[in-house]
Amino acid sequence: MLRRKLLRFLVVLAGLMAFLPQARALVEININKGNVEPLPIAVTDFVAEGDLGQRITDVIAADLKRSGLFAPVNKQAFIEKISNPDQAPRFDDWKVINAQALVTGRVTREGDGRLRAEFRLWDTFAGQQLTGQQFFTQPDNWRRVAHIIADAIYERLTGEKGYFDTRIVYVAESGPKNDRKRQLAIMDQDGANARALTNANELVLTPRFSPSRQEITYMSFEGNQPRVYLLQLETGQREVVGNFPGMTFSPRFSPDGQRVIMSLQQEGNANIYTMDLRSRTTTRLTSTAAIDTSPSYSPDGTQIVFESDRGGRQQLYVMGADGSNQRRISFGDGSYSTPVWSPRGDLIAFTKQSGGKFSIGVMRTDGSGERILTTGFHNEGPTWAPNGRVLMFFRQSAGAGGPQLYSIDLTGYNEQLVKTNGFASDPAWSPLLE
Repeated sequence: MLRRKLLRFLVVLAGLMAFLPQARALVEININKGNVEPLPIAVTDFVAEGDLGQRITDVIAADLKRSGLFAPVNKQAFIEKISNPDQAPRFDDWKVINAQALVTGRVTREGDGRLRAEFRLWDTFAGQQLTGQQFFTQPDNWRRVAHIIADAIYERLTGEKGYFDTRIVYVAESGPKNDRKRQLAIMDQDGANARALTNANELVLTPRFSPSRQEITYMSFEGNQPRVYLLQLETGQREVVGNFPGMTFSPRFSPDGQRVIMSLQQEGNANIYTMDLRSRTTTRLTSTAAIDTSPSYSPDGTQIVFESDRGGRQQLYVMGADGSNQRRISFGDGSYSTPVWSPRGDLIAFTKQSGGKFSIGVMRTDGSGERILTTGFHNEGPTWAPNGRVLMFFRQSAGAGGPQLYSIDLTGYNEQLVKTNGFASDPAWSPLLE
């Protein structure tokens, strides 16, 4: 299996015309006020030999646009051509085309073969630099540099961490509907650099990222034996979490990455267990005659949300990490499934089936404030971006086609198709890469 080359970069905060803290910048995005009007931003081609500078800025602009918070200005409208990014731009030339923020930069090759990418972010109406950084990396990591720069811009203008330097693991599906092949695959969050992680000869389900390592857990029916596996993404090393009697479902890591929580089915019912990955000891957390499944930890590790049909149909419940104080939190019409706790700790995402349709929604952790973000023929499997502002899920449309991945932000207004090679389901978003 191919090994992903880890990015080695050095971040140097702006000794590049330092930001003046006493001057209030006019450029600011309040992402908590609902439907946000995208901020016009000009991303100029970085000064570079060949087309590398343009390729990097195209990725930056695409990241920012896809967030729904930024509207990159068409390059054909640019008046000034940036030839020396060390000099302040002609701000009037950018204000006249309503570019409220401006990105400039350059890419050069160091003597040891590494790339140096540097950028500056400008507030054109205040006439000042907001931030500037530079990064050193190997040439084949240029896309990661672009994502990291986009994250830095996003964070400076919104006050929130970005999510562009991340990856998605998912189930890649191919073949006819009655004989669908499924294998694990991984890609950058924008769909680039996709590659297979397993072969198509085994049925795989519910891949989930470790919060602390480049490792995933997933369920496989290899050899017609349902087992939960751990897979090291960098080495391709794989190991069985444990051999359990009956079926195992929905494995997911604890926030510290030291445990895996899952549902084990025995004699027609399913209960939730947790396994310590060091000692391989298991602890049973629920004990009912119902089906308890899809557990997900709160980010501080003190609580768990899960789905259960103990009340007659699937609903969401929350309990302490030791199984105590189990309580129902969903009370709307329909049934609820696949709950996932937000990385911010404030919301729980879920799938809701009602009226013959499937919706992706969010609610507060006590069940209040339920809000549907999108509804379709079959939407399922939400996963959170690491900043807790965007969800990804899969959608199956009516007909002979297959599932596809979509993203949507918490406003519910910015829904976008995530392009993959073929059909795709069961996405899981990684933490920010290091």
